[in-house]
Amino acid sequence: MGLWLRKMEQKYGKYAISNITLYLIICYIIGYVIQWTVPDMLQYLTLDGYAVCHGQIWRLVSWILIPPEGFSVFTVIMLFFYYSIGMSLERAWGTFTYCFYLFLGMILTILGAFLLFGIVALNFNGADLKAMMEICAMNISTYYICMSMFLAYAMTFPEAQVLLMFIIPVKVKWLGVAYAAILGVDVFQSVIMMIRLGIGSGSLWFYYLANVISIVFSVLNFVIFFIGTRKNFRTPKQIRRQREYKRKMVPVAQISKHKCAICGRTQDEYPELEFRFCSKCDGNYEYCNDHLYSHQHITRS
Repeated sequence: MGLWLRKMEQKYGKYAISNITLYLIICYIIGYVIQWTVPDMLQYLTLDGYAVCHGQIWRLVSWILIPPEGFSVFTVIMLFFYYSIGMSLERAWGTFTYCFYLFLGMILTILGAFLLFGIVALNFNGADLKAMMEICAMNISTYYICMSMFLAYAMTFPEAQVLLMFIIPVKVKWLGVAYAAILGVDVFQSVIMMIRLGIGSGSLWFYYLANVISIVFSVLNFVIFFIGTRKNFRTPKQIRRQREYKRKMVPVAQISKHKCAICGRTQDEYPELEFRFCSKCDGNYEYCNDHLYSHQHITRS
């Protein structure tokens, strides 16, 4: 995948969206404004497979506006944090690769939404199907895509430190493990609830199914990306170490084994010549066969 991605960048790199994290944050802000002013409008923006199949194709894009959670002071901190790690990833990976990672997560989320629609459609129809999809679609947002962004950051900058609760310094790799554990527990709890409720037993069962699909498909881009590029993936620390090594490695000029003390010709330049040391000269003086017998002997006097 690494080679394929480089070829794609050479061909389509000019279309990459610089500062895409900022645009994603702006989408969140717009979503919160809609939530405060006209909250009923959000139901027309969700990624509802049923509605898309009935002509509301704008939902394939508008679902990005769905805010990940209720607004609070921690939401502001979260948005600044995601902006920071997003810009760091873009600088480390390059704009094209970073955009590819985010769009892959969005495309997989859309596929997951239509998978959910297919499963729900097998159990409901008509007005019941429409109502059920409206409920399930509210579970789909870019929240888990942002979490996959942090997992990517933890893989790229494992030794970086952040202040947990603005006090405790913690390495990002351990926060990445904690994030992965939270996602795993969330999926596990949803599956347990689905088992307890029984397969296809009511709207609550499909709500938990929507949660599982949303998490799995949103984070699947992380799995695909790092498995596909693991041979070519290097952390910034590894890249710096390699650059320093190359900079310190001074190329050693190749020294010819034989060189004539008179004309300066060498064995590398004239491989057909023969070179000999003169036993009558004081010191290690070597001559080609043209000057071996005609040179003036060097003596210490």
